[in-house]
Amino acid sequence: MCDTDRDGKSEGSPPVVGPSDDQAVFSALLEDSAEDLYENAPCGYLSTTLDGRIAKINRTLLNWLGYENGDLVGRKDFADLLTVGGRIYHETHFGPLLRMQGEVSGIALELKTAGGGRLPVLVTSVIRRGNDGQPMLIRTTVFDARDRRTYESELLRARKESDRERERLKRLNAALQKALLPPTLVDVPGLDVAAYYHVASPDEVGGDFYDLFPLASGTWGFFLGDVCGKGAAAAAVTSLARYTLRAAAVYDPDPAAALANLNTVLNHEYNGDDPRFCTVIFGLLTPDGDVGGFRVTLASGGHPPALLMRSDGRVDSLPTPDGQLIGVLPDAHIATTTIRLDPGDTLFLHTDGLTEAHTLGTADGRYGDEALLAFAQDLAPTTAHDTVAAIRDLLDSFGTGVDDDTAVLAFNVPRRGSEEQM
Repeated sequence: MCDTDRDGKSEGSPPVVGPSDDQAVFSALLEDSAEDLYENAPCGYLSTTLDGRIAKINRTLLNWLGYENGDLVGRKDFADLLTVGGRIYHETHFGPLLRMQGEVSGIALELKTAGGGRLPVLVTSVIRRGNDGQPMLIRTTVFDARDRRTYESELLRARKESDRERERLKRLNAALQKALLPPTLVDVPGLDVAAYYHVASPDEVGGDFYDLFPLASGTWGFFLGDVCGKGAAAAAVTSLARYTLRAAAVYDPDPAAALANLNTVLNHEYNGDDPRFCTVIFGLLTPDGDVGGFRVTLASGGHPPALLMRSDGRVDSLPTPDGQLIGVLPDAHIATTTIRLDPGDTLFLHTDGLTEAHTLGTADGRYGDEALLAFAQDLAPTTAHDTVAAIRDLLDSFGTGVDDDTAVLAFNVPRRGSEEQM
């Protein structure tokens, strides 16, 4: 048996800790933890007087800056730790806002280290007030923003690189787009010709195209079309379509035969997982020397109808019903029509970027093809150049209302008097 004292406690046993002793230990631990948390917190803390004199600063911030406590407490103002730019901002914005609002949060500044370096930080300051509501001191929390500054710098570098790449892509797209169009339209004796290509977005190459070229026996061929989609894939189809039509017209100038040839090529080349098709209107211009006009044969593969603006002010739509998209079916139906262009008449062709513009409408509620017809009626009688100029101004006025590229092509037989003056 072990020996016990009068109180029943065994000699050599550990002391019994009572409730009051637990509370004392907990209080000591809590006090130690609070002080340690302040000194070694993951952020910097400092307290200053109302005029900015540093009264207290934690070990974390001292380590960041490379100072000892005695170097700063009672010797420096908070503003003394700021760079020149930060000090100016502190005096003109930070300090006045703090006095007016009582708190300023998340301000990006730079602190000077003891070694002369710079420490990017985010600063939050709060005015502490006494029981009487009067300001007593300023408490400031400082967060190390070096990682954030590195991230922002990298983000800025990536953005600049992206901007440079975008500009390079714009130049490439513009060069590619230019290569897909004829450099200049050929001169057709006795005919006024004008064309325009409106780019909806410089970031993507559109699929609209047109051309005018001489054929045998004093005739000229022309076409205007629109490939589905945008980008490099559409540009490849555009190039293929343009050169196929020119080659096919040399072999057989019949417009329906030229479109049938293109349909065969596209259907053969793009009948897999990425089908490609287009709408095209192909025409043949044949001068009529007896009356001074032109006979025009048009063939359409699903393309918007051309407009014929007569010299007397009448405007007719030239629909080619049942004309099917080029490249979808092995044997597409090609719709044809034949008209005459007399002196003063203008033939106008366009792609659907014009009629699908969000803002193309009239006061009486007409949109799309009907609105374009009304617009043409206000122009007629007109010339090819005046028509294209009016369409160009119209497209420019739409701004962002044009989602798709637009190509327009116009032919006009000048009146006798104007032709003599040319």
